[in-house]
Amino acid sequence: MMTLTLNALNAARGLGVLANSGDAMAGVYDEIYARSLSDPAGFWGEATAEISWFRPYETVLDTSRSPFTSWFCGGQLNTCYNALDRHLETRRNQPALVYVSVVTDTVRAYTYAELTDATARFAGALRRLGVSKGDRVVIYMPMVPEAVIAMLACARLGAIHSVVFGGFAATELAMRIDHSKPKVIVSCSCGIEGSRIVPYKPMLDGAIEQASTKPAHCIILQRPQAQAELVKARDIDWNDAIAESSPAECVPVESGDPLYILYTSGTTGNPKGVVRDNGGHAVALKWTMRNFYGIAPGEVFWAASDIGWQVGHSYTVYGPLLHGATSILFEGKPVGTPDAGVFWRVIKEQRVSALFTAPTAIRAIRREDPDGQFPTKSDLSGLRALFLAGERSDPDTLRWAEEHLRVPVVDHWWQTESGWPIAGNPLGVQRFPTKYGSTTRALPGWDVRCVDPASGTELAPGESGAIVIKLPLAPGALTTLWDADDRFIESYMTSYPGFYDTRDAGYLDEDKYIYIMARVDDVINVAGHRLSTGAMEEVLASHGNVAECAVVGVADQLKGQVPLGLLVLKSGVTRSEAEVVSQVVRLVREKIGPVAFFKQAVIVDRLPKTRSGKILRGTIQAIAEGREWRMPATIEDPSAIKVVTEALQRVGYGAAQGGSSTA
Repeated sequence: MMTLTLNALNAARGLGVLANSGDAMAGVYDEIYARSLSDPAGFWGEATAEISWFRPYETVLDTSRSPFTSWFCGGQLNTCYNALDRHLETRRNQPALVYVSVVTDTVRAYTYAELTDATARFAGALRRLGVSKGDRVVIYMPMVPEAVIAMLACARLGAIHSVVFGGFAATELAMRIDHSKPKVIVSCSCGIEGSRIVPYKPMLDGAIEQASTKPAHCIILQRPQAQAELVKARDIDWNDAIAESSPAECVPVESGDPLYILYTSGTTGNPKGVVRDNGGHAVALKWTMRNFYGIAPGEVFWAASDIGWQVGHSYTVYGPLLHGATSILFEGKPVGTPDAGVFWRVIKEQRVSALFTAPTAIRAIRREDPDGQFPTKSDLSGLRALFLAGERSDPDTLRWAEEHLRVPVVDHWWQTESGWPIAGNPLGVQRFPTKYGSTTRALPGWDVRCVDPASGTELAPGESGAIVIKLPLAPGALTTLWDADDRFIESYMTSYPGFYDTRDAGYLDEDKYIYIMARVDDVINVAGHRLSTGAMEEVLASHGNVAECAVVGVADQLKGQVPLGLLVLKSGVTRSEAEVVSQVVRLVREKIGPVAFFKQAVIVDRLPKTRSGKILRGTIQAIAEGREWRMPATIEDPSAIKVVTEALQRVGYGAAQGGSSTA
């Protein structure tokens, strides 16, 4: 058998060129993947050569405390050093971060030298306030460069940052403050949502008042759009903080020391804080930039995600910078700031090589521009690929993007817990043929299986079940939950001993392609038949008039549950609701069969979603069933709840008694 090391692979492949399924590299991926599972220590040990270490590791992989996994034990490094300082010799004047704010009409580039200096100075400001290795710092900011600088400054000191999505309600922020117990909070006077100014300081003050743990200090960035009133002795202006500080050097940390805590979106009650280590995280993200995303150092990568979410952490901040690429920090929306062509203009102006966004963003663009006129108005010749993740991508959305962008469109699957892609099409190694509805193959380090939910027995190809991952987890995955080791085991490791429970449902086919159909909670039981709402949504989305959709299961005395569809139509559709609904009902019957018992759908103007683009199916279901529900803290547009409620009442579903999570 041919043995090909990662270094030899990189030399053979060259830089910044997407691999071809029919080229000389065909078949190499199978060998790489197999080696990552049979010899994880050898595979990932070799990948560590891409990272600078202050002290070499002694052991690549330690599973003696399984299900807890430790990577690169004994090694010391600093993530900020790897993201910034080590590039200064060769990339000092290359842009590291380009801030593109279409809501303030601002474009500002930071070279690696400038970003390193700004980060070192802010790290000095944090150090002056007593922040040191192991301390927590909450960052509650919008998409501004200072938020990235604050994250990197924490990493520079060995402090643990916890980024909370800007604009979160005071109650939710207070929970996270109490749970992480920060020494300092870094925030901002305001965020900008479209044309709306959102003051942050009143929410921060309210959260601190509610929290039992009080930070010693808050550093506040004053934006020109709104000035915040500072609390004497506690609050410090950002500019004053850095003016009084001296630059801080990088602090060596152990590979397994926490880099950050990230609370999963929609968490209520006792927050669930995913813990990411330094060593495994750096090695894994560096590997993915070239081998999965096909990006060369020096190229421009744009992950259009808020830094409050996992994608923003991994691929707006750390991944591109660890790789020596240029990252785009975007403040705006895919539509409405000002129109559905903004993504394509940014790609043209900033010479973006690859875009990573959520399927919901492409659906929103498609809804406003169904014929794809805007992409034709921008030179997209430099764009090599579009990556989609965050929720399931329906085939029609992928086809629309392929047709109008004329580049590979990669639907890939991962989670906050995984930290980087579990499955996808590895464009940097070998491009596999697209199968619509599939996220392609498992990536190195992830031993993905499909098992029967009742018995845990592995299922044959094509059979639907629970998607699980055989331990140990790959480097860069969560190491535990903050201050909750027992909860980590209970949440992820108990249902299927020896496996991580992804809580996703789907199947693997005969070619090892992975199909993620729904969250386990979204699989509905219709007269004893377990059916995927994702499969039904795929059928609804194939209708020519449907821009996006959702299917939820609602309680039924006879069937147990029955599916209910919600449809958002493309701009300019003139067909009646009755006509469209009858057509989609017929489509589901033809594609899935009468067993689905899909008989009702309703047209709505918009769907309630989180700010990261996930449709709030659980809330929709509660409204339809007339159950108590709580306004999700992560909701992007609360008015969408009223739209859905009124539409459901129109077709006979009960109004829910809702509450707000806002303080």
